[in-house]
Amino acid sequence: MIPRAEYPRPQMVRESWRNLNGSWDFEIDHGVTGRDRGLIQADSLSGRITVPFCPESRLSGVEYKDFMAAVWYKKTVTLSKEELSGRVLLHFGAVDYFAEVWVNAKPAGKHRGGYTPFALDITRLVTEGDNVITLCAEDNTRSGIQPSGKQSTEYHSHDCSYTRTTGIWQTVWLEFVPESYISAIHLTPDVANAKLDVSLKLAGSTVGLSVKAKASFDSAVVGTAEANATWNTASFSIPLETPLQLWEVLNAKLYDLELVLVRDGREIDSVKSYFGMRSIAIDGRKVLINGKPVFQRLILDQGFYPDGIYTAPTDDELRMDIVRSVSMGFNGARLHQKIFEPRFLYHADRMGYICWGEHGNWGFDDSQAAGLLSYLPEWMESVERDYSHPCIVGWCPFNETSGNQNDDVVIAVCAQTKLYDPTRPVIDSSGWIHTGFTDIYDCHDYEQNPEMFIHHYDNLGDPDKIPHINHNRGWTYDPEIPYFCSEYGGIRWTLEENTGWGYGEAPKSGEEFIERYRGLTTALLDDPLMCGLCYTQLTDVEQEVNGLYTYDRRPKFDPEIIYAITSKKAAIEE
Repeated sequence: MIPRAEYPRPQMVRESWRNLNGSWDFEIDHGVTGRDRGLIQADSLSGRITVPFCPESRLSGVEYKDFMAAVWYKKTVTLSKEELSGRVLLHFGAVDYFAEVWVNAKPAGKHRGGYTPFALDITRLVTEGDNVITLCAEDNTRSGIQPSGKQSTEYHSHDCSYTRTTGIWQTVWLEFVPESYISAIHLTPDVANAKLDVSLKLAGSTVGLSVKAKASFDSAVVGTAEANATWNTASFSIPLETPLQLWEVLNAKLYDLELVLVRDGREIDSVKSYFGMRSIAIDGRKVLINGKPVFQRLILDQGFYPDGIYTAPTDDELRMDIVRSVSMGFNGARLHQKIFEPRFLYHADRMGYICWGEHGNWGFDDSQAAGLLSYLPEWMESVERDYSHPCIVGWCPFNETSGNQNDDVVIAVCAQTKLYDPTRPVIDSSGWIHTGFTDIYDCHDYEQNPEMFIHHYDNLGDPDKIPHINHNRGWTYDPEIPYFCSEYGGIRWTLEENTGWGYGEAPKSGEEFIERYRGLTTALLDDPLMCGLCYTQLTDVEQEVNGLYTYDRRPKFDPEIIYAITSKKAAIEE
C-alpha cells in the first residue's frame, strides 16, 4: 500500500501520473562525502526508508533524530514505452533543504528551499525499462541562511522548538505530459465584474496553440473562454453567469474549471481545477470578505504530527485538523512557521476555512541583506504555488523578527509579495516589529491575567501611543488600519499532569482554564477596534503543552464549551 497515495496537486489535476511514495533505499551521510564515495553510481544504499516521511519520524521506519548533514535516497522505477511517448516530469513536493537529483547517474537538477515544490524534466535521461532516481539532500538548520521554522537548533527539542525534518517530506511523483503542455495556472477571482481572470504558463513550443476554458457549478456550465498562446503564456477572462456563487467563510462554494490546450483543432493537453469567487478588501479597521466585515477567529496551527513530524500520516488527518478547529469556534488559522502542503489548502478551500500563508523564517538571519538570495526565491515560490487558493486571505513572510533585523530585507520581501499579488493584504512581520509597509498591524500578547490583558489595548486608537508589545523602531503607527492580536493565550494545560512548556503559570483546575480562556478571548471580541484574534494553539507539540488538543489530537475540554466562547459575535461585526 502506497502511503499518502492521493493526488498531491489538487488544483491542477492530470490523469497521467504515478505516485513514487513508499520504500526507497536510504543512507545518512554525516560527512557529506557520498559523491566521493560513489553513491551516485551505486546500485543500492545501506538502508531503507518510507517516503514521504522524514527520517526523524516514526513513520519513516528510520527515526534518527540527531543532526544529519546530508541524506541520500535511491529508487528504481520501471517506465513503459507508452509513458515515454511525451515528456516525463519528476516532481518533489518538498525536500529539506538543498536537493540535487540524478537519473541513471546523470545530473537532473537542483533545488534550494525546504518548503516548496520543484519539477524536473527527465525525458532525455530515462529509457524504457528500469531507471534509477537518486537524490541527495543537504540540511543545516544552524547555518543562519536557511529558513527552518520551528526546527530545533539543539540536539533536543525544547520550549517552542521541535524535532527537525531532513530530506523528503512530501510526495514524490511522476507526471506524463505531451511535448507542449500547461505547466502552471494562476486564477484571480473578480467578484465586482463577475469574471475569473486566468493566466497560464505553457511549456514546449507554443506556435499555433490556443486554450479553451470551461467553468461549471454543480455540473452546469456557467462560463467559457478561448485564447491564443502568446510566447509561453495564455491570459484571458471567463465571464460567469450571475448571481455568482460566492466562496464564504465556513460556507464554501467552489466552481470547477477545465482547461484544454489545442493545436490545429486537436486537443493535446488538459487539466482540471477549481476556484472560489471571493473578494478581500480593507475598510478602515475592518477586513472585508465579499464586502462584509469578517472577524478572523484564527487558531495557531504549526502542522506537526507525533508520528510524521512535518508530514500528516494521512490526507484525512489534514482535513480533520480543520474540523477540530471549527468545532471549537474558529474560522481559520495562521499556518505558523511552515509552508503547509497543497492538500491542506485544498481541504481549507472546500470547507471555507480562511488561512494566512507564512514562511518558516526562524533560523534565517534577517539582519543581512545577502540573506535575500536564499530567502526571497523560496518565499515567492510559495506565493506562486498557493496564489489560486481562495482560502488564503493574506500573506505573512516573517514572524517575530528580532531587534537586529534589517528593515530593508523585510520591506523588499513585502514589496515583491505585493507586486506578485495585489489582491491580498500583507503583514510585513507578525508580532514585534512593524515597518510602514504593512497592511495590517498586529501584536503577540501572552499576558495570562484577563483583567490586565483587557487594558493593554485601551489606547489602540491613539496615534501618539504605540500599541502594546509592538516596537516602532522609528516607524509611524497608523491607527486607521486594521489591528489584531495574532498570538495570545498559550495557556499551559495537560490531561495527565500539568507539566511541560507553555506561557505563564498554569491554571490550577480545568474550570480556571475555561475562565481564563473566556476572559482573554472575550476581551478581544468585545474590542470595537480589533479585527481578529489568533489563539495559541490548536494542538500540543512535543513538550509545548498549550494546545486545545493534545499532540495526539484528543480534546482537552468539551469543544462545545470552547465553541460557545470563541464564536461570540465580535464588536467590529456590528
